[in-house]
Amino acid sequence: MNATPKTLDPTATYVHLPDGGAALPVPVTETFWSELASGARDYPGRLMTAYDVAADMAHWEVHPDGDEVLVLLSGAVDLVFDGADAVALEAGSVCVVPAGMWHRFLVRQPGRMVAVTAGEGTRHRPL
Repeated sequence: MNATPKTLDPTATYVHLPDGGAALPVPVTETFWSELASGARDYPGRLMTAYDVAADMAHWEVHPDGDEVLVLLSGAVDLVFDGADAVALEAGSVCVVPAGMWHRFLVRQPGRMVAVTAGEGTRHRPL
C-alpha cells in the first residue's frame, strides 16, 4: 500500500467508513446533510463526523439504517429521545443511539462531539 497518512480538520472533512475497511475523506459543504437526506449523496456503511456543540439541536433526527455512536470529547449535553429517558453525556463519555430512535441534544456546556453514523436514510423533523 502506498497511501500516505494525513491529518484532517474533522469539522471540515468527514470520514466515510464503507464496508471493507477503507477510510475515505469527504469534504463538508453547506448542502451536505440536505443532499444526504434527499439521496443525492450516497455513503453506504458509516460516516464519522465531528462538530462543535454550542447550542441546542434545533430539530429531531433519526438514523433508520443503523445505530449511531456519539462520543462527547468536551463539554456536557443531555441526549433527549422520543419515547425514552434522556441520557446525560459528560466529556469523554459515549452513547449508542439505537437505529430508528428519534433524538436530539440539549447543551449544558459547549464542547465538541464525534459521531459515527449509518448516515443513509437520515431524516430530520421539526421540534
